[in-house]
Amino acid sequence: MFILTNTGRFVNRPYTRTEAHAVDYPNRKPIRLTEYDYASPGAYFVTVCTHDRRCILSTIRRGDPCGRPLLDLTEYGTIVERCLRQTEALYNITLNPFVIMPNHVHFICTIDEQRATARVAPTLGRIVGAFKSLAANQCREAGLSGKLWQRSYYEHIIRNEADYCQIGDYIASNPGKWAEDRYYLS
Repeated sequence: MFILTNTGRFVNRPYTRTEAHAVDYPNRKPIRLTEYDYASPGAYFVTVCTHDRRCILSTIRRGDPCGRPLLDLTEYGTIVERCLRQTEALYNITLNPFVIMPNHVHFICTIDEQRATARVAPTLGRIVGAFKSLAANQCREAGLSGKLWQRSYYEHIIRNEADYCQIGDYIASNPGKWAEDRYYLS
C-alpha cells in the first residue's frame, strides 16, 4: 500500500500508529457564536434533520378542498412530538411553534428567564442534545434501526419581534412548500 508520509514522499508500507494520527483532517467550521451565552433568555430557531434525510417522521398530502396540506405523523413522528413536550417540561422552556416535516423538525426554543440557580443553566446545545437523545432512544425502542438524527443542528438567534414573526410564518407554511423545501427528497 502506498502512503504519503509527513515528509511528502510516497512509500510502499502500511501506516504506523503515529502516521495514522498525524493526517491533517479538515476542521469543521464552528457554527455557534463564540461570544454568545446560549443559556441566556431569548428565542432560538432550531432545525434538526434525520440521518441521511430519511423521510420517516411524517407524510404530507393534499387533502382539503382548498389544497392546504395535511401533515400525518408516523409512529416516529408521534414519538418526536411527545419528546418535544417532555423536553419543555424537563427544562422549563417553550418549544413552540414547531413542525415535524418528513425528514426534519423546525421549532422555536424560547428561554423566558435566567434559570441558573445553584447549578449551571443548560445551554441551547444541551437542550437540543437532550431532545435528540430522548427521541432517538424512544424511536429505537419502537423498532427504528440505525440512527434517527444527523449530527449537529442548525440554529438562528431570533433578535427581534419581526424576526420571530417571519420565522413563525416560515414554520407554519413549511408543509405547503414541501416540494420546494431544501430538505425535500423526491
